[in-house]
Amino acid sequence: MPHDPTKDPLLSPFTLGKLHLRNRIVSTSHASMNDEDGMPGERYQAYHEEKARGGLAMTMIGGSAMVSRDSSWGGGQLDMSTDRIIPYLQSLSSRVHAQGAGVMTQISHLGRRANAFHGDWNPVIAPSPIREVRSRGFPREMDRDDIDRVIADYASAAKRARDGGLDGVETLCGGHLIGQFMSPLANRRTDSFGGSLENRARFGLMVHQAIRDAVGDDFAVGIRLVIDEGTEGGLNADDGIALAHMFEREGLVDFFDAIYGRMDSDLILSEDNMPGMFQPDAPYLASVARFRAEVNLPLIHAGGIRDTATARHAIREGIVDLVGMTRAHLTDPHLVQHLLAGTEENIRPCVGASYCLYKKATCIHNAATGNELTIPHRVTPAEFAGRVVVVGGGVAGLEAARVAALRGHSVIVLEAASHPGGQLRLAARAPERANMIGIVDWRIAELTRLGVEIRTNCYADMYDILAENPDTVFVATGGLPDLDQIDGADLCRTTWDVLSGAASLAREVLIHDGTGRAPAPSCALLAKQSGSAVTFTTSDGVVGQEMPYQDGTGFRKRFAEQGIQILGDLDLLRVEKAGARLKATFVHTFSGYAQTIETDQIVVERGTHALNDLYHQLETSPDFIGALHLLGDAVASRDVHASIRNAYVTALSA
Repeated sequence: MPHDPTKDPLLSPFTLGKLHLRNRIVSTSHASMNDEDGMPGERYQAYHEEKARGGLAMTMIGGSAMVSRDSSWGGGQLDMSTDRIIPYLQSLSSRVHAQGAGVMTQISHLGRRANAFHGDWNPVIAPSPIREVRSRGFPREMDRDDIDRVIADYASAAKRARDGGLDGVETLCGGHLIGQFMSPLANRRTDSFGGSLENRARFGLMVHQAIRDAVGDDFAVGIRLVIDEGTEGGLNADDGIALAHMFEREGLVDFFDAIYGRMDSDLILSEDNMPGMFQPDAPYLASVARFRAEVNLPLIHAGGIRDTATARHAIREGIVDLVGMTRAHLTDPHLVQHLLAGTEENIRPCVGASYCLYKKATCIHNAATGNELTIPHRVTPAEFAGRVVVVGGGVAGLEAARVAALRGHSVIVLEAASHPGGQLRLAARAPERANMIGIVDWRIAELTRLGVEIRTNCYADMYDILAENPDTVFVATGGLPDLDQIDGADLCRTTWDVLSGAASLAREVLIHDGTGRAPAPSCALLAKQSGSAVTFTTSDGVVGQEMPYQDGTGFRKRFAEQGIQILGDLDLLRVEKAGARLKATFVHTFSGYAQTIETDQIVVERGTHALNDLYHQLETSPDFIGALHLLGDAVASRDVHASIRNAYVTALSA
């Protein structure tokens, strides 16, 4: 049956102020780190242009774009404090508009969240001299001259956005300056800008009056408003509604962009503002629905809305008017085009890995996002179709097979295990990482759609490969757990053993992490939940050194809640028997002192060593004359994105 986009609430048009939007899906403001010295140059523009080409209604640029010179966190923001940005905005807006989408920018002053040790090295400013833990600066309390200056800076920044051809601006509350004035947790003033909620809202209202005076009534102006700080003593849901009513009464804004929670620390930011893998999808929709019932202006919300079914529900039920699918567009900037074409099932899924907040703005399983100038999103057909054999069905092998098939080649995947997916299939067995299986499932579905044969339980040797008469071979045979540098490694189990269920967990378990990645902490939680007493040692100073902050703080919180002891800066040297138990000997990284721990079981994570013998056999075989490529962990132990990017780029030219 033909797809009818007119029946999809996500694809219905909407008018925001005077701005006509072609559908209900937007990408909200975020700091992509693609700027060039604060300017949205070619890379920044290409990133947003691609999303516009993909069909969304509006892309919002400039996460935390600074209105004043003392609102910098040290780099990575757009600098809206100078006219130098106007030509860049004119180019960007022209490119986005040419693709049929609207474009706005966020403008903000960080207040106490700014970097005091950058630029002119002056102290940061805030409503009150209360330090924020995450930014670590000690702010100076703003006087009236500061207040007037910053209000004027907001107005000037908004005018630059209008002169740059943008369709509107939004300010940001949250942990930023306007929100710092609003929140009793950050504002202890006793003048007309402190005390009552009305007084604490005064600064934000004055900012928006100045913006409206500067840009006129035909330019869309909104506020990303905290509807509930979710913390005792902070702004509550009733306060959020009362603040919205103040802005509505004054007629200063055209829309609200509802956000939840605070940003004061990595933990608060990840648990209560930017949901990571320990939070459910769309965790704030119930709070947004309550807010929606009390306000009249159009409403945007983005917060862990990763899939079109949830987005459609939010629109259909009237919870929001425009749905922010920001991280989903990092994963698939052509999401809306799939809806229009009736191929929704082919949308590359956002799995909530938060990799885009670790390596901004890089998707864990889309190599092209943020790299539009050097890596294309679309795969072009090869000049000549050939026969391609991919050895190994982990993420690198599956990605190489997918791209090769899109290029028109005949492709077969030979996988030794009973199911494709490799290490990622193991990783997804940890409850907090279950969504990661979407990376595998999507590729398997794509290979099925493209007619690629996947042979499982096939431990291929060189002769099996040669029998396929390939023109190109991708060797993506991965690696095996690397315990080579540990004396007594045969007494240890690996995280693979625990995650796969191959190892029964003992009464007391020591888990050692030599990577800073997720496998060892995941095993620690599994062991604790199974009833084991767990000691966690790491070569790093903290748990999760090589993770997005949402994941690292999430693990640390749960370790603390469950009483898992953490010993940092320890390198594991050897393991030996100690009667019926095991003894692990460590050296402290900084002191050089030895430390021993006795336990019932030792589980070790130190990455993998490459399995590439097959590659070298083919490389030296006179019987193989085709193209040969080594991919993924068969090259070196690395993360999901690195393996997928390696495979994608390599296969594009095969």
